[in-house]
Amino acid sequence: MPAPVPFDPEDVAAAKTQKRPDKPGITTKKTICQTCDIACSVVSEIKNGRVVKVRSSDNPLFRDHICMKGIVAPKGYANPNRITRPLRRVGERGSGQWEEVTWDDAMSDIGARLKAIIAEHGPEAWAVSTSQWNTGTDHGLGRRIMNHIGSPNWISGVALCAGNTAAVNRFTYGWFPLGDFGSTKCIVLMGHNPRRHSWTPIYSAIRSAQARGAKLIVMDPRRSSNAERADIWLPLKAGSDAAMMFGWLKVIFDEELYDKDFVENWTVGFDALRARVDEFPLERVAELTGCDPEMIAEAARLYATSGPATIPWTPITDMQRNSTSGIRLQSILRAVCGNIDVPGGELLQGFNPDIIPESEIEMHHILSEEQKLKQLGNENHPAFTYRGQAAFREPMKRVWGYDYPNQVTGCYMANPSATFRAMAGQGPYPVKAFFFLGNNPMMSYANMPMIIDGMMNQDLIVAHEHFMTPSAQLADYVLPGDRGWDRPGWLEGLGSTSTYRTSEKAMEPPGEAKSTFEFWKRIAGALDRPEIVPWDTLEDFYDYRLKATGKTFRTLSSETDVYLTVPRYRKYEQDGFATPSGKVELKSSVLEDLGFDPLPYFREDPPEDPNYPLKLFTGVREDGFFQTGHRHISEMRQRHPEPVAFISPGTAKRFDLKEDEWVTVENQLGSISIMISVRDSMPDGLVRIPHGWWKPEMEQGYNTLSGARKYADAQLCRDDDDYLDREQGIPHLKGVACRITKQAVPDLEKSDASALEVAK
Repeated sequence: MPAPVPFDPEDVAAAKTQKRPDKPGITTKKTICQTCDIACSVVSEIKNGRVVKVRSSDNPLFRDHICMKGIVAPKGYANPNRITRPLRRVGERGSGQWEEVTWDDAMSDIGARLKAIIAEHGPEAWAVSTSQWNTGTDHGLGRRIMNHIGSPNWISGVALCAGNTAAVNRFTYGWFPLGDFGSTKCIVLMGHNPRRHSWTPIYSAIRSAQARGAKLIVMDPRRSSNAERADIWLPLKAGSDAAMMFGWLKVIFDEELYDKDFVENWTVGFDALRARVDEFPLERVAELTGCDPEMIAEAARLYATSGPATIPWTPITDMQRNSTSGIRLQSILRAVCGNIDVPGGELLQGFNPDIIPESEIEMHHILSEEQKLKQLGNENHPAFTYRGQAAFREPMKRVWGYDYPNQVTGCYMANPSATFRAMAGQGPYPVKAFFFLGNNPMMSYANMPMIIDGMMNQDLIVAHEHFMTPSAQLADYVLPGDRGWDRPGWLEGLGSTSTYRTSEKAMEPPGEAKSTFEFWKRIAGALDRPEIVPWDTLEDFYDYRLKATGKTFRTLSSETDVYLTVPRYRKYEQDGFATPSGKVELKSSVLEDLGFDPLPYFREDPPEDPNYPLKLFTGVREDGFFQTGHRHISEMRQRHPEPVAFISPGTAKRFDLKEDEWVTVENQLGSISIMISVRDSMPDGLVRIPHGWWKPEMEQGYNTLSGARKYADAQLCRDDDDYLDREQGIPHLKGVACRITKQAVPDLEKSDASALEVAK
């Protein structure tokens, strides 16, 4: 997610960049760091045409917004194992045998093979998976080409992280809000734990808010670093977020702490919601969450009465079998307590009227209704598909000016699990061509064994990448991607904010690395449709989108670090909300029309299996890594040389486990090898395992996938019906049954110094 703190225009005007004297032989550029999804504005120092140092911005708005990943980024990008030439597979899929080819030769073959697949199976047989950060945004061009060609099967990791939240928030009030940390008086963190080197700007914003007196409520099974600083910590059971919020609403309604005027004038379905909330007395909520009922009530009162308050987006609620209800309950709490579109609350920013958004570039209206209805997963799990979002077209046009606003790129997606099943030959039709850009799909979604089966069943796989990731090892072509420093760029808040930040080009890309703009432009040409991407260069494309400002991108980026419009509050008083009723829908008409419960609910965990007595909490991010990346950087690997699972002293004693002992963690889907760390902060019975582990120095190819088969948490992430959210079809990753068994100390692979050594 982009920096969530809305900028005040007066602060922006006052915060002029302080220019430091250049060091001998050093020039500087204002850039945006793309080592993680927070995208901090930084300064890059350049020597002899290469970025040699990244430091904190001179602008007071962004000062100290940098973490260890950003600081070591130049070494990672200059790694000698970076892919800088197009590679074509020459052996069997997964053999690890490659030859260098030209871009023209690669595109000629890719275009011919893709056209043949489309001719035989239809355009829906082409699926694409992207990441917003590893190669940077694709500017909406991937969706634009797919919509023209006729494929609805675009997926992204945002299906499990923020994108699905953006789509589900619409069911309540028609937009994805961002919290106003600068003015809020109460912050609620639901499992999210921003730290100095992880989500750095949000960490700083929370600390600043607390320093001026804002309250902090933390819900987290573990005693996190934010829990230790909180006014109230609720150590709820993993996966019980929705139950906890029902408890809060019960207190808020019973004690009449809600905003009665707002509820009466701007909501529908209050009586039905209240009846559902009455099914959750505090005694039941306490049993479901494991928290003291009076502490639950105290937290609810603090949130409802501190005002204005904010519940920042959390990746935790996104990834549960009650995800849709949990996200809805967050949005309902914001609404009934009067925290929507007010200073210090949750802002509905909309689009910047001066800039053509990526949502318009994507041209979703071009894709026929017939093809939209072929989108994989839309029948059983429609929430973020075209079918699930169709009812919002008119309201979105009425309030925000566009039929298809694609916030966080999480709206109008296919369902990932359904897509990989179709790739494996288990869908309503075959998917035979799979592209992924800056994305490591086999480790980014649930059910890694199914994903591998699906990839092995493809006629064409194309990766646009920087390194030979485990997923890239199964491709037919691996095409070299550039990085944010290698091109001009801007950050537009992924379609959720009206604030733009610019990034200057700092150096030339290495070898033949090319941007996603160039990748998609060449794909359009290879499909004999060059008119789909008519701009000659990325800067021409930016100038087109900026034409209403009267400025070129180069002029804009030289004049300002931030481009924004003056914020308006309570816009709904003039425009209404972008829902079918024009109001906040506490009872969702859209979900009801789709055949789902229009009210939030709570599904209790499946019956316990005595063979799997522990609960698995996946997705731990170590500070030195982001998602599946950075493991090729020696400084980061020195901090985290091996994957480590966290358990409590009680769990360690129960299963006779010791610090640094190697174990097998397994469930009905698969198993991984991992080291144990005993932490006092962990609750009994919960096992936290890190996300995205592989080792670039290990052998490549299908059998090992550079250690992904041995270490990757995706092998334990189930996507069967009991562990899927009903409306979205996303997996439950926060409380899956598992077990730990001892193992002999494995014969650990010795790191290949050439794979981890950085270029000087």
